[in-house]
Amino acid sequence: MTTKQKAWLSAALIVAGFAALYWKVIGELALAWWTDGNYSHGFLIPPIAAYFIWERRQKFLAAESRPSALGLVIVFGSLGVLLLGLLGSELFLTRISILGTLTGTLLFLFGWARLRVMAFPLAFLILMIPIPGIIFSQIAFPLQLVASRVGENTLTALSIPVLREGNVLILANTSLEVAEACSGIRSLVSLIALAIVLGYFADPRLWVRTVVGLSAVPVAIVTNGARVAGTGIAAHHFGPAAAEGFFHEFSGWLVFLAAFALTLGIQGLIIRVMPPTTPAPAAEAAA
Repeated sequence: MTTKQKAWLSAALIVAGFAALYWKVIGELALAWWTDGNYSHGFLIPPIAAYFIWERRQKFLAAESRPSALGLVIVFGSLGVLLLGLLGSELFLTRISILGTLTGTLLFLFGWARLRVMAFPLAFLILMIPIPGIIFSQIAFPLQLVASRVGENTLTALSIPVLREGNVLILANTSLEVAEACSGIRSLVSLIALAIVLGYFADPRLWVRTVVGLSAVPVAIVTNGARVAGTGIAAHHFGPAAAEGFFHEFSGWLVFLAAFALTLGIQGLIIRVMPPTTPAPAAEAAA
């Protein structure tokens, strides 16, 4: 058996072992993407990460290969986390162990230099994992209050009578509750993923990519507050039906598109004011 055949056989055994360990975890993860609107973008994360890996293939092969035994320690530690998650029915632990196992395997087989080349695609995969429920609630409720305040201030500025009690806006003809689904966390998580991809392809500078990615947070908060205000305006002029059903869902899509357009505008403004001296990865690929 040639060296190349041995390499392919080893790779096949590693993939088969990974699939045997994680097929159920990955299946439940995909089900979460399908049933939870907050993480429907999860289907896009693995293919995008795979593209990032393919794009780095030459740098990966050119980097020094020095296998590290520490990688095996990380793998066994991640498998322990997997077992702990399975025994305790803690989905987040089982899912995050996927990244630990992948990281440890790369380190054990190829060493630190090649792991650093693949660090960004591995880190990007974090976006596919749903936030634990206890943390999700701690993030969602403050966002509900912020959206409620923005809606209240906007309606007051437009001389529309409104009384806010927590996350409930009381109008003359109806009451609007800014529920967890309307907190903006759904658009926040998806927008962060899109902003990271946008920053990556548009500019090679790390600080610009970081700014574009972080800009998704205030943009999502502001646009979601505008959505709440718009819902209140519609309910005031056209009745409670305007704040429910199709119109409510459609406004969510419009607000997300507006948020992405604002993020795109921020990225374009940065490039216009401080243009890069080297081409972005997309430009390099085209060349």
